[in-house]
Amino acid sequence: MSVQERKQRERAERERLIVATARELAEQQGWDAVTTRRLAERIEYSQPVLYSHFRGKREIIGAVALEGATELATAVREATSAADGPRARVAALARAYLDFAARNPAVYDALFQLDGGLAYAQDDTPEPLKDAFAALLETLDEVAGDGVNPGLFTEVFWAALHGLATLTRAGRLLPEDAEPRVELLVDRLAIL
Repeated sequence: MSVQERKQRERAERERLIVATARELAEQQGWDAVTTRRLAERIEYSQPVLYSHFRGKREIIGAVALEGATELATAVREATSAADGPRARVAALARAYLDFAARNPAVYDALFQLDGGLAYAQDDTPEPLKDAFAALLETLDEVAGDGVNPGLFTEVFWAALHGLATLTRAGRLLPEDAEPRVELLVDRLAIL
């Protein structure tokens, strides 16, 4: 391995460490606790080293969001691939999405609530974000209905899931009604 390859590998490892540490700190204490000073202390590098990887917290949030988008896409695809039939796939998608949001609140915030400097629904949207949407579209395309744009249908279904995830986390919805909500969403919005 050349010196340059070794330095590139070390740089990539430091970047992964920064992102993982930011994510861990955010999950434990919230995004307000994530500062370059705290990150530098936790990973035992100086703040200038952090700034050589990320210009600031906004870019770190963006990196966590991209990592989370990949994980969300994987979770949705795994859940839907194990389901039999359109209704079961849509229900599995909904459960996987809501479970991801509940298990990873800081990552979910990085993806959908905080400014990570990422473009959404644009030509320059990063591939992990496009792929997360594609994971939803793959299942919802088959149930969108005749004459309904599958992309628009997916956006509406996603918005409903996001609303459920956000309201549930805020304690605005009764936890015991989580499954009936999924069933209602699948039966009425997906019209299955």
